[in-house]
Amino acid sequence: MSCSMLCRLAFAGFAATTFTTHALAHCFVGARFFPATLVTDDPCVADEMSIPTVAWSKIADVPPATQWDIGVDFSKRITENFGVTVSQDWTQIRQPDGTVTSGFGNLETTFQYQVLKERSHELAILAGLIVDWGHTGSTGSGFADTFSHLTPTIYFGKGFGDLPDSVSWLRPFAVTGQVGYQVPTNSFDFIQNVFIPQQLVYGASLQYSMPYLKSEVIDLELPDFFNHLIPIVEVSLTTPVSNNFGNPYTTTGTVNPGVIWVGSYFQVGLEAMIPINRESGSGVGVIGQLHLYLDDMFPTGIGQPLFGGTSAPPRKLTF
Repeated sequence: MSCSMLCRLAFAGFAATTFTTHALAHCFVGARFFPATLVTDDPCVADEMSIPTVAWSKIADVPPATQWDIGVDFSKRITENFGVTVSQDWTQIRQPDGTVTSGFGNLETTFQYQVLKERSHELAILAGLIVDWGHTGSTGSGFADTFSHLTPTIYFGKGFGDLPDSVSWLRPFAVTGQVGYQVPTNSFDFIQNVFIPQQLVYGASLQYSMPYLKSEVIDLELPDFFNHLIPIVEVSLTTPVSNNFGNPYTTTGTVNPGVIWVGSYFQVGLEAMIPINRESGSGVGVIGQLHLYLDDMFPTGIGQPLFGGTSAPPRKLTF
C-alpha cells in the first residue's frame, strides 16, 4: 500500500482456465458493488490502483512515536478470474526526541483467483496467496525482514439484497472479510534473537451502500453527493498462534469507522484508526486512500485481462 516514492512493480504472467462465473468491472456481484476497502481487501479480482494510501498513527511505545505509512498497489487481471496485485509501502517513524527513521517495507505480491460470484445472493468468494518477499525492502532500517512471509488467504463478500420486502431498508448492507494464515520462511530471527511466530491475519467490514439504496430500494431524492457514499466500519486483526515462545499471544489491530465516496472512475476513502488495545497503538489515527478503477478508465487497454478479455463495456455504478 505515493508521494515522492519509487514503486517497484513485478508482473506475473499466468494463463489459467477461467471459472464459469461472469466477471464484471471491479467488484460487481449482481446488483451489488463492493468498494475497495482500505485495510482489508474486497472479494474480487480487478484492474485497479491505489495511489496513494496514507496513514498516520501513534505506535505503542512509551512515550509514543508518530508513524506515517505511504503506499501504492497495482492490481491486474491475467485472466477474467485470476489476478495479481503488487504493493509497496514506505514508513517514517518520528520519536518524541525528534529522531527520524524511515525506509521501504518488503515488496508484496498477492495472487488471487475468483472462486465464486453468485449474483442472486450477492455472494463472492476469492482465494489468494500473499507473498511478502524478504530482502526487498530497507532491512537495515528495521522496516523490512530478511526472510519472506507466505499467507494463504480466503476473502468473501455478502450483500443483503436478497432480504424480503418487509426489511428492505436492510438491503443496502453488506459484509466483507478475509482470513489468512501467515507463515514465515524462517522460524528464528538470529539478528533480533527472537522466534518468528506464525500468525492468523484476519479482518472484516460492515458497509451501507447509498448507491444501492437509490438504485435497488428507494430514491430518497437526496443531494447527489450523498448518493455516492458508502459508510463503513472495518476491523483488521493479527493473532500469533504458533512458534511464539516467550511472548504473549496478544491480538493486535484496529477498528476503522469511516466513509467511501465512489465515482465512475475512482473512489476516495477516509477512516479513523482506533487501536483495540495498548499493544496496538496510542490514540486514534487516520487513513485515507485514492483508488482508481482502471477497468473503467481504460476499458479497451490496461483495464482488460491479459488473456481472454471481452469487448463488452465494463459495468458502471448508477447514481
